[in-house]
This record gives sequence, C-alpha cells and structure tokens, in this order.
Amino acid sequence: MSLNETASAERIHIGFFGKRNAGKSSLVNAVTNQEMSVVSPVKGTTTDTVRKAMELLPLGPVVIIDTPGIDDEGLLGEKRVAAANRVLHSCDIAVLCVECGAGALDDYEQQLTALFEKRGIPYVTALTKCDTAPQGSGTCGAVAPKVPDPAGAVAPKVPDPSGAVVVTSAATGAGIEELKEALGACLKDRPERTILADIVKPGEAVVLVVPIDASAPKGRLILPQQLVLRELLDIGAMALVTKETELEQTLALMKEPPALVVTDSQVFHFVKNVVPDEVPLTSFSILMARYKGFLEPAVEGALLIDQLPDGAKILIAEGCTHHRQCEDIGTVKLPKLLKKFTGKEFRLEWSSGRSYPEDLDTFDLVLHCGGCMLNEREMQYRMRAALDAGVPFTNYGIAIAHMNGILRRSVAMLPL
Repeated sequence: MSLNETASAERIHIGFFGKRNAGKSSLVNAVTNQEMSVVSPVKGTTTDTVRKAMELLPLGPVVIIDTPGIDDEGLLGEKRVAAANRVLHSCDIAVLCVECGAGALDDYEQQLTALFEKRGIPYVTALTKCDTAPQGSGTCGAVAPKVPDPAGAVAPKVPDPSGAVVVTSAATGAGIEELKEALGACLKDRPERTILADIVKPGEAVVLVVPIDASAPKGRLILPQQLVLRELLDIGAMALVTKETELEQTLALMKEPPALVVTDSQVFHFVKNVVPDEVPLTSFSILMARYKGFLEPAVEGALLIDQLPDGAKILIAEGCTHHRQCEDIGTVKLPKLLKKFTGKEFRLEWSSGRSYPEDLDTFDLVLHCGGCMLNEREMQYRMRAALDAGVPFTNYGIAIAHMNGILRRSVAMLPL
C-alpha cells in the first residue's frame, strides 16, 4: 500500500482550531498548498469540518481537518461548535490558531487548550497573519517561546506540551515550514504499533481465512486483512490466504501446522472445528482490538454478555456507513447470535459512521465493530466514553468468540 493509498484510519489526524476569522482556513490552505477551505474576511465562513488526506513531511500520511470557529453564535453556531468539539475525538495533533498581536489567550482559546490537555492531545500554537500584525508583534517564521502582544508586552507562555509557538503568515508563506516541523516533533516519541509482529517469527506460516460472501467488498480485501497481510510480508513470514470452505484442504497441504490461523469472526463457528486445538486461532477483529489499544476491556465486556438481564439495552456501533446486505453482521447476524446464546430479548439500537451517542449511560453494553475505519484515538475515546458511563464495551470479534465458546483460545497468544 503506497502512502497515497493509506487508509484514513491509519493516518495521523491534525485538527486546526480557533476563533472565527483567526486565520485557520488560510493556514490550512498554506500547509496543504491547495485551496482546501473557502477563505473570506467574513467571520464564520467555515461552517462544517473540512477534511483532506495528504502527505505531510516529516509526519507522512495525514488527515488535515479545518473546523468552524469555536466562538460561533446562535443555534447553528452551537451545532458548528459541537462539530468542532467532535473532531477532538479523533485528533492526534491539534493546532491552536491565534491571530498574531492578539495578546494573551481569551476564554475561548483557554477552553480549547484545556480540552487538548484533558484529552492528552499534543498541540502547537500558530500565531497567524503576522504580515498584517502591528509592528513588534513577532517575527514571521520564528518559533517563539512566548506570545507577544501588540504593545510589546510578553503574555504568559501558552501551556503547550510540544513547546512550540510558531509565528506564521499564510499570505507570504512565512513560518509554514517551521509549523510542519513543529507538528512532526509532537509525535517523535510515539511508539510503533504492531498487529502480530511480536507473536509471529520470520519464516513462520500463517493462514488467513477470508470468506467471500455477499457482504465482502468486491475486488478487494478489507483493511484489517490488508494490515495483517502486509505486516506478515514485512517481517518475512509466509501468509496463506484461503476461504473457510477450502481451509481443511489448505491445512492438509501444509507439511507442518501453521504458527497461527487468523479468521474473519463471522466464520468462527466453522473454523474452530477445522483448526486443530494445538494450533493458535484468533480473528482479524480481535487483532484490531489489540492494535487499537482496547483488547483487555473488550474481553471483560464480552464476558459480561452472560449477565445481561432480559430487556437490556445494547448499542451496536459501527465506524463506517455501508450498504447493508440481507445478512448484515450488525443488524442481522449479531442480534440472532445474541438471542441464541443468551435466550433473552434485548433492546437494540444502532449507530454508524461518526454518529456515536454522547450519552451512553442508558445502555447496558456497547458492542462495536472492529473500528478499521476509525483511528486509534477515536476508538480509545469511544471505549473511554462507555467505561466512564459505567457501560461495558466490547467488539464484534471478541463477542463472537465468546459466544462460540473459544474466547480464551482466541486471545491466548496475545499479551493482555
């Protein structure tokens, strides 16, 4: 997969925040080197979040997000502010845009920095429009340790985890490269994530079970399958890809048992009876839970399915919006499996895409998809929102493994 083909969920998400007319959209256009956002002198020109996937050195593949002004007014303004706040759920880095020469941060900007810090989001403060600021308000392109005001007094240092306050001008291009470098420094100590490189050795063989049914995307593999296959190739392991209907024949053709079998969760019930007990078996969805950092709470959440009372309220959440087939997993297969496993009737609600409920305390369980279309921070937010509301959180693959009686087996090789 080339950088230009990198999925949105695997890209670093960078959100630009600030008040109306703070120069966010102009700065975004300067950073992306294209007219990504509409720009005008009128306050509130940006009414919806605007996203652009691109390459940004030294970070690599990123998603740039332009947001409405945090100080927007009226009923529509409140909705725009709420939309800007939702962007924070998926932000890996934030850029606080403050007009050069404006002085110390006002209440709106301080609220933003407080949100960044509360959610552990590294951020850079960009002083914008330095070419039009009063004389003495900062040198364009400089990385300033403090925020100067128009009178030349020095305001308190912005509480910035990355330590960078960059003076910029979208009109002249000054400070744009320095801003990019400051963004790159925000994640310089970010640990490398792995799906299975720590449990599979070079030279070992891994069988990937990929069913091709009505719900399988035409002509391609889904992202978890792509990620697992690519990582196996990267570490020098051998991958054998087969459908569940050919799995028995595939295993019979192998001179030695595979080091691991990874299956689509939807055929766990079939695959568990084909793969010998001594061969480690897991699913793409379980590996994704580990990759996104919520495997342990998801296992705990799945084990609580047995204890749900009759009439319990379950949220079935998906990170993407797709055309639902007649045997859709979220709306058909999982409800059937839940009823068969527990013998109980549940009240089910669904959400998809970015429409994740803000109030979760009315639910008894959140059952989420693998989250392949959502980045790690978004999935972490969704998990924390549920757990903070006292609601167990799990995902499709882990719940299906539990309801097939093989959860312990399917996570045995994965450090919790």
